[in-house]
Amino acid sequence: DDGVEFQSHIDGSRHLFTPERVVDIQRALGADVIMAFDECPPGQADRGVAEAAHERTLRWLERGRRRFDETADSGPLQALMPIVQGGTFMDLRRQAARRIQELGPWHGVAIGGLSVGEPKAVMHEVLETLNDELPADGPRYLMGVGYPEDMLEAVRRGVDLFDCVAPTRNGRNGTAWIAAEGQVNVKVARFKGDDRPLDPECDCYTCRRYSRAYVRHLFVAGEVLGLRLLSLHNIRFLVRLMEQARTAIAAGEYDDWSENWLARYRGAGDNHEREEP
Repeated sequence: DDGVEFQSHIDGSRHLFTPERVVDIQRALGADVIMAFDECPPGQADRGVAEAAHERTLRWLERGRRRFDETADSGPLQALMPIVQGGTFMDLRRQAARRIQELGPWHGVAIGGLSVGEPKAVMHEVLETLNDELPADGPRYLMGVGYPEDMLEAVRRGVDLFDCVAPTRNGRNGTAWIAAEGQVNVKVARFKGDDRPLDPECDCYTCRRYSRAYVRHLFVAGEVLGLRLLSLHNIRFLVRLMEQARTAIAAGEYDDWSENWLARYRGAGDNHEREEP
């Protein structure tokens, strides 16, 4: 309960992170959004593990909130977000949402402990449960989720903000998201003489300046530029997707638009073709 000790990969030194120190570090970094210290249980954790993490997260939240309030005048305007834990147990999720609001008000609320090994249907159920529990007048941030289809399903269930390593991790490994083709391995042989843009519907730097054949060549040749170009594309792909989602929401057409988008994207199939030898 005191905190978590980490060992540096640089020099082996040990550092104790407490709810208070985590706030202090993020204050010093000038973070626009400060995340409260939490414990994230594994996706298939049993009730005992999930409940212990849920309770500890709430105790740490009280301590972090006190430190945040004590240092409120120490620098630029910063927001503090609590994190809802509770594993795959809906009653724990509801309890966390209600107790967090009792400790508020907050600038927004984060949902943690999802996309960590639980089935997609369970993630959707948790989001649906919290959609009725969390305040509607502030942003809801789903932590660690960033695949296109997951984001659209989460928006449908009331989520506003996301973060994930997926666009850059996939990009570094040669995987691109293309609206009309799904998830594509750019190292496959069929891209070898393809002079089309990576994604003809995309306006990113990569798609405006380079062909599929050239991006494939960079990966085959081991050139680091390929990793950068694909990461740029995947990030822009998600930003454009959320721009389109906002437009559809404003027009009252989100359900129809998202269902059509997902049907097209999923209909492209799994394009993880084998690389050319």
